[in-house]
Amino acid sequence: MASNNTLQAVILAGGQGTRLRPLTLSRAKPVVPILNRPILAYQFALLKAHGVSDVVLACSYRVADVRAALGDAEHLGVRLRYVVENEPLGTGGGVRNASDLVSGTLFVLNGDILTDADLTAMRRLHESRGSRTTIFLQSVPDPRQYGLVETDASGRLRRFREKPTADDEITTSTVNAGIYLIDAELLGRIPRDRPSSIEREFFPALIADEIPCFGWCPTAYWRDIGTPSAYRAAQIDLLHERVDIPLSPLGKPLDGSWIGGGPVAPEARIIAPSVVGAGAALGPRCRVGPGAVVGDGSTIGPDARIEGAILWERVEVGAGAVLQDCVIGADVKIGAHARVGPEVVLESGAVVPEHATLTR
Repeated sequence: MASNNTLQAVILAGGQGTRLRPLTLSRAKPVVPILNRPILAYQFALLKAHGVSDVVLACSYRVADVRAALGDAEHLGVRLRYVVENEPLGTGGGVRNASDLVSGTLFVLNGDILTDADLTAMRRLHESRGSRTTIFLQSVPDPRQYGLVETDASGRLRRFREKPTADDEITTSTVNAGIYLIDAELLGRIPRDRPSSIEREFFPALIADEIPCFGWCPTAYWRDIGTPSAYRAAQIDLLHERVDIPLSPLGKPLDGSWIGGGPVAPEARIIAPSVVGAGAALGPRCRVGPGAVVGDGSTIGPDARIEGAILWERVEVGAGAVLQDCVIGADVKIGAHARVGPEVVLESGAVVPEHATLTR
């Protein structure tokens, strides 16, 4: 257990990433790449920027994948420990499972959000209001897919309603954005021996028992990256520097793009902003970008065009192929002159024949 002056965080990463399939069929969601880094690297960078360097990861699915990719995360600037659920325990059980490793006031984060929220300001509000639990809130155009959170004029939580199913249940556009500050003493209220929901059980019970709980709704970048379209959009946002997270893409900055040092033919064009991973080879007259991410060890053939597309590692793109606004898993082979259109998502290991056209 950390001392009281050490800020800690628990990241909830126990899900199977079903919304992000087929990308998560071959890789655990916490280490799915964003600009060729694991998703969690961005959460670690945000936490570290706000003085949080002791992180506990609550996980249950493909844990070996996560350990292999992150290790103890010392290279990412934090101390990372794992609590592994033999059976998925839900968001509440995941936090409870980590409770023996934490103390004081801790951050709890959903593992599938990208944000540059000022966590220091969140902690200041938590302390100034005497709050025992503070929830990061955001106003969204369509709140139906999120948990609604109603507050009074002072910001105190009045009601927590998970994912309304009918329009007349939408009482606010303010939703739970998946970051919490919680006094660790309260975690004892969560049952140890069964799955539970922090959103459906823990928070409503705190409100019912009149324990001081507040919402914090800043102006910040925030995106739930749990679906393939949101996952791709988050990377475009990072490329265009719409997210203020102190973590640069891997590679050497060059004219607004980041280049990993692989062989680039003299006639190849890289149009900013783009990321080309370590060891990726770009053939003659190919065009990469704008808004392209090429994974480590990939090969882009002569005259191929990659625009707005996210490629994982070791993708082979044949001569004259066109990839537009799509997501391509690892070790995919794209035949010569094939076309992969917007919103197409290919699982790792897929093969696209020459001259084929894939559309959503």
